[in-house]
Amino acid sequence: MPGVPEQLQQARLARRLSIQQVAELTKIRTDHIRALEEGRYEVFPAPVYVRGFVRTYAGLLKLDVPQIMAALDAELKQCPKFHEPEPHPVRRSTLLTNAVLLLGRLRLGRRAALAVALLILVSALAGLLIWRHLSARNKPLDIKPGVYSPPAAPADILPFPTLPRRQ
Repeated sequence: MPGVPEQLQQARLARRLSIQQVAELTKIRTDHIRALEEGRYEVFPAPVYVRGFVRTYAGLLKLDVPQIMAALDAELKQCPKFHEPEPHPVRRSTLLTNAVLLLGRLRLGRRAALAVALLILVSALAGLLIWRHLSARNKPLDIKPGVYSPPAAPADILPFPTLPRRQ
């Protein structure tokens, strides 16, 4: 039984389609179609691209898609680039990522209510801090009560004249 590349190429030629026509119908680049027909899967960055393109291409050519996909999986296991799965990066869970994930699960109305409550809490805290700062600055000084005594006038200054009162 011919491999996936040969089946695709034979079906395309049987339908009298050029690579350019297949590219226009499937929106797959011509160099990718050529790579699929030649079995050069290492051109693609990941096997998901190969599977998607072959599924689209086989559907256009009216081939048995499940049978083609099973044969493709067997061929991809032989490809050294896709043999070992790439390790997933280890992600550390932080408080911020957990909060964002939790917010993402909430509905829009609950998110809005939470945002309003958070805004009220932050503004109340800011108001309290401002009030404490201003009240500490305006405290009266510890001045004991006393009698006011004006400073003594220098001897060379005469007092203001007073006008006699009219009766």
